[in-house]
Amino acid sequence: MAENDKQFMMRAIELAQEGVDKNLGGPFGCVIAKDGRIIGEGCNQVTSSNDPTAHAEIVAIRDACRSLDTFQLDGCVVYTSCEPCPMCLGAIYWSRPAALYIAANRDDAAAVGFDDKTIYDELEKPNDQRGLKMQTLLRDEALKVFQSWERKPDKTEY
Repeated sequence: MAENDKQFMMRAIELAQEGVDKNLGGPFGCVIAKDGRIIGEGCNQVTSSNDPTAHAEIVAIRDACRSLDTFQLDGCVVYTSCEPCPMCLGAIYWSRPAALYIAANRDDAAAVGFDDKTIYDELEKPNDQRGLKMQTLLRDEALKVFQSWERKPDKTEY
């Protein structure tokens, strides 16, 4: 691991602590770097913003994408103070960075009350066996929008 990697991870951990100190949300921080410099960062802001998606990784991804004026993080590296939850991991995959480094893991988070196990378990179940009721409604109408997208000559692929 390069010295920059340690510095970037230390900044993610500092952001987590700052968020705790300022009562912004849970104890999580994230930094995104490209070409040896930080281009995005964030801490968890769920409780201060009343936004359940304002996890550190999501905040940092949004910040980095604004900085780069793009919706993908090609060539970037994500440093997060804790293993991402399923939502954040999905967002990280969608943003397509080159690498992800974590400090603490999901078991460490669970030990202080942040247990994502329920979500991980739910994802393994078929839709009809999940705790959240999920059923199909107006699929044919929705498929027409997909067909429209497929035919669209000037779409921005991602």
